Amino acid sequence: MTAVAEVRDVTMRFREHTALQGVSTALERDTITGLLGRNGAGKTTLMQLLTGHRRPTSGQVQVLGGDPYENDDVLSGICFIKEGQRYPDHFRVRDALDSAAMLFPQWDADLAAALVRDFDLPPKRAIKKLSRGMNSAVGIVIGLASRAPVTLFDEPYLGLDAVARQLFYDRLLADYAEHPRTVVLSTHLIEEIASLLERVLLIDRGRVLLDADADSLRGTALTVTGPRAKVDAFAAAHVVLHTESLGGHSRAVVRLRPGTDAEDATAAGLSWEATNLQQLVVAMSLQTAQDRPARISDLEEVSR
Repeated sequence: MTAVAEVRDVTMRFREHTALQGVSTALERDTITGLLGRNGAGKTTLMQLLTGHRRPTSGQVQVLGGDPYENDDVLSGICFIKEGQRYPDHFRVRDALDSAAMLFPQWDADLAAALVRDFDLPPKRAIKKLSRGMNSAVGIVIGLASRAPVTLFDEPYLGLDAVARQLFYDRLLADYAEHPRTVVLSTHLIEEIASLLERVLLIDRGRVLLDADADSLRGTALTVTGPRAKVDAFAAAHVVLHTESLGGHSRAVVRLRPGTDAEDATAAGLSWEATNLQQLVVAMSLQTAQDRPARISDLEEVSR
């Protein structure tokens, strides 16, 4: 696939704080990528760089064939819906949508109107008087109706109840199927969006910890349980993400080496269960730089 955005060896520092350190990744055209990580991992900073809100301390950022910073040609193809999106104080819902229609060349007014009805938004109400969930819904409407070639959502669901979040996921998937584009979702509700994702980008302490095709992750991570010696022997042949022991028994989360499958755990006399995406992300994020069993290069090797 063709990359629509590339980040090459990017470092971003804020005085004494390094938000991103040597990050390199690419967003493939017409894919939905989950940008995952703990609070403060660097997710929002990466999105700000991709959308031209900041310039990196070092490294290169290319989106839609150019540097997005102060580049109107590039920015017209990007829609960034930020956490706690702000609007002018006097703006009503319909004012925000009218402004978005002027900014995004591929704006779909019919889709916007349908989404306003779906989320039961009052077009004439001032945005500053909306609930937090309705404010988030306004951003979702703009993000989807923009039909921008590169669309980024930073925690788009804040304040939305479970029904409204599911509505967002359903509308996103339906419109993406008819009008593919590059979508990035930054969220903590990993299990809710897992089925949507085609790629997973996990950032931890400003570094890329995992950058892999979502399908390749499904079924490659196991949680194995059994006698400590057997768990240790099995884990040694794979990529260990997390282990814990109690007495003579152990539990380990592992990424399987190529050419192996869950039946190898059964043959080793261990109980096992598939590790879902959220469990995988938690296991990897909880590791510290000092006790991380697997090097980042090891994880990349398995994900290829």
